[in-house]
Amino acid sequence: MISSKWLALLAGAVFLFVVALSSTFEVKQTRQALLLRFGEPVPNRGLITEPGLHFKLPFIESVVYIDNRILDLESPKQEILAADNQRLEVDAFVRYRITDALKFYQTVGTVARADNQLASVLNSAVRRVLGEANQTQIVRDERAALTTRIRDQVNTEAARFGVSIVDARMRRVDLPRQISEKVFDRMRTERAREAAEFRALGQQEAQQIRATAQRDATVIVAEAQQQADSMRGEGEAERNRVFAEAFGKDPDFFAFYRSMQAYDSALKNKSARFVISPSSDFFRFFDNASGKATAKP
Repeated sequence: MISSKWLALLAGAVFLFVVALSSTFEVKQTRQALLLRFGEPVPNRGLITEPGLHFKLPFIESVVYIDNRILDLESPKQEILAADNQRLEVDAFVRYRITDALKFYQTVGTVARADNQLASVLNSAVRRVLGEANQTQIVRDERAALTTRIRDQVNTEAARFGVSIVDARMRRVDLPRQISEKVFDRMRTERAREAAEFRALGQQEAQQIRATAQRDATVIVAEAQQQADSMRGEGEAERNRVFAEAFGKDPDFFAFYRSMQAYDSALKNKSARFVISPSSDFFRFFDNASGKATAKP
């Protein structure tokens, strides 16, 4: 059996161990700590920003950890009405840092509650700033200046919570889905009309080119035919002149030559049949090379 003395020593050791654990706390590099005594910050050491091991009074002082990193807040997409009565869907976000840990703890307490408060502030600033600008200014001309105004207004409101806005931007600015579909349909119709117009112009130009080519081809063929007929006529005239000169120089040879051509043309077909007298003038060169008729006995 363990004696009461050893039990007392064991209980005392456990108590000392618990007291030792309650007297120390660790601050990491990504956090800062608020040291509170009965809910109020401890004078002269209420905010601890140095990382490492620190001490506090057990059971009297408590520690609240505050994140000192840059935190992100994504705002849900909201629909706003611009100054020119154009509806736009805006997707915005902010990045902030806790600069006054005590004020942050006293006003919102946690990061989740701070996100809720800042989301409401961001939505109000977006509606207020963009409601004073038209669609062209929001989308293109003055987007950077409007973003700066939104950030400044959110930063002014966020100072009440002990935070500072590092950055605030509009990620996307789009038309609502119904309006976007109508705009896209109108753009598609316009592009289809332009395409049909370009195709019609192309077909018209193609027909003009084909007509011009056909006309040019007809003119060229006609000119070539005319030139060929003229050359053929000149050739035939030259041939007739040569034949006439040859006939004038030697009529017998010319008659013999023409008869040979006639024989070649007439007798070329082996199946040809002639019903003609052998003493016909057509066959006069068969009996006599001079083509003169021989005297009958």
